[in-house]
Amino acid sequence: MSKSHKHIILNLVTAVAVTLFFSCGNSSEDLQKFTQRTDGPSAEGEGVLLKYTDSGKVVATLKTPLLIDYGLLNFPYQEFPNGVEVTFIDDEEKENYITADYAIRYTRTSLIDMRKNVVLITSDSTRLDASQLFWDQKNKWVFTDKPYTIKFPDNSFNGGDLFDSSEDFKNFISLDNQSRMYVKEKPNSAQNDSIQ
Repeated sequence: MSKSHKHIILNLVTAVAVTLFFSCGNSSEDLQKFTQRTDGPSAEGEGVLLKYTDSGKVVATLKTPLLIDYGLLNFPYQEFPNGVEVTFIDDEEKENYITADYAIRYTRTSLIDMRKNVVLITSDSTRLDASQLFWDQKNKWVFTDKPYTIKFPDNSFNGGDLFDSSEDFKNFISLDNQSRMYVKEKPNSAQNDSIQ
């Protein structure tokens, strides 16, 4: 190839590169978006301890050996492939614990999907075991469509194929379950009154 052809090709490549560079504009935000990868994780962390606060008060802590953040995707999420240990502190300063071998937190919806050996222990010693559990942080709701067992402090229990419940298990709906529940009778002061 002759020397003039090399100069023509070099000038052509330079002109295209300069045109592409200046067509991006001067916005550093545009340049940052141009250089960021969106097909893989945006961050990874090992030995992570996260503290979630509300109005300056710690409401939860999360410990995990590995956190992989996919925050630049259209539907961002955080993955915990080696498990999580979470402590929730309620309004009465009582602590509730949950562990799972695997979890995903969907950032926009605040929905957490916990899988494999999920164990939830509430401050009153209620224990839930399941293979999968979803926690809707915004609505303070937990649910699963997998088999589960719940053991209550008074030795009553509930087990079934699926359930929907408030975080505190006060509003609880389950399907195809077996349970044993103990109900305390309240003394009725009007036992001697007759009904007319």
